[in-house]
Amino acid sequence: MQASDLVSPLKGKRGGFYGWWMVGVAALVMTLTTVPLFLSLPTWFVALDKRFGWTRAQLTWAFSLSRAESGLFGPIEGLLVDRFGSRRTVLTGMLIMGGGFLLFSRVQELWHLYLAFIIMSLGFGIGSWIPMLTALNNWFIRRRSFAIALALMSPTIGGVILVPLIAWAIDPEQYGVDRWRTIAAGIGLVLMVMAFPVSRLVRNRPEDYGQRPDGETRPAAPETSDQTPALETSNLTEDSAAANEGSFTWQEAIRTRAFWLISFGHGCTAIVIVTLMVHLGVMLEARDFSLPLIGLVLSTYIGVGALFHLVGGYVGDRVLIRRALFGFNIIQSVALVVLVLAEDSTALVFLFAVLLGIGWGGRLPLSSAVRGVYFGRRSFASITAISLVPLNILLIAAPQFAAYMYDFTQSYNVPFLTVAAVNFGGSFLFLILGDPKPPTVSRQTTQVRVSRPSSTERHHPD
Repeated sequence: MQASDLVSPLKGKRGGFYGWWMVGVAALVMTLTTVPLFLSLPTWFVALDKRFGWTRAQLTWAFSLSRAESGLFGPIEGLLVDRFGSRRTVLTGMLIMGGGFLLFSRVQELWHLYLAFIIMSLGFGIGSWIPMLTALNNWFIRRRSFAIALALMSPTIGGVILVPLIAWAIDPEQYGVDRWRTIAAGIGLVLMVMAFPVSRLVRNRPEDYGQRPDGETRPAAPETSDQTPALETSNLTEDSAAANEGSFTWQEAIRTRAFWLISFGHGCTAIVIVTLMVHLGVMLEARDFSLPLIGLVLSTYIGVGALFHLVGGYVGDRVLIRRALFGFNIIQSVALVVLVLAEDSTALVFLFAVLLGIGWGGRLPLSSAVRGVYFGRRSFASITAISLVPLNILLIAAPQFAAYMYDFTQSYNVPFLTVAAVNFGGSFLFLILGDPKPPTVSRQTTQVRVSRPSSTERHHPD
């Protein structure tokens, strides 16, 4: 694969087609919201540990409550995006998240921390990934994975620079135990000031501006029964059908086998990065690594991940997306095993960071694009948000399990190996997804099943 192959989709589209500008807007929104909250989470927890001496389990509950918020209100957030559009929800979400960071900077008690994380998570859910991925899913079909990968590169590249910078700026050993308050307040103010101008750049759908997905000059041809076999070897035929108004509603999607395989497969594999967000910093600190070195480890896997976002997006548009997801997720499991074996070896810790960057970086854009591949554009936000409910249950359980196991055994070996095993099993859920089916085929098959159940029961639309 040559570099020219990766950038070729950009050629000839910079003039009139706004979709590539939307990629840049999505990248900016995701960077402003993801880096200071989630990618920098291990550094915040180290600072909080130094300031308050809270246990691993107490700190982990801050993250778990933020995931509980997403599980409870995620479907509502998705419906809001489908109802009001990405532009309005980005504005609202960034303002709420900025307010959450201001509250975070004033934390004195443990419950203050929990409240701040719930508010920041609420703002993130309303104004970050779901609305921007929804917008990109509307603007792109044939190049969906690549466009999402380009957008996801920005927060990871930003993380390479900003995470070590935040770690240095809040280092308790150099600046005292309360320096983190000033940095958190500054981040909150930046989010609130940027909310309005950034949200004005968001455009919800290409059809609202006289354009078509991927910059096409004519509508995609309707799907016919003669085209259906092509789905066995490519994602692109289904994508052409998804351009029409016949995409899945969320009610139709949740009745499919693919919806639940994607939901639990995503959850079983996402617990790797989430558990590491919460525990990697304190784990490496317990192994006598300095906070600046921890920041370098974080920036290493984030930097490698940025490159493999692009690789994953390129691969996902050209091979069966379920197989690409399987391969990248297996690499995540290997990375965790290397981390457990590393002990105090700096070389092995950085090998872990490289492997994690490959696995996590490659799978992340595909985990987002796969719902568009299987369910189309019509209710992407609602389908995504609802599918995150089982995912968030797993995201709550995994970091808590690791925290309690550490408090009980004073070691992360057992919980990290358990997470690696769950990730390994979840990888196979993607592998057995089957081929994506246009909603027209699914609906026709469902109607046949209702009228002639005895002859078609074995031909389930999934």
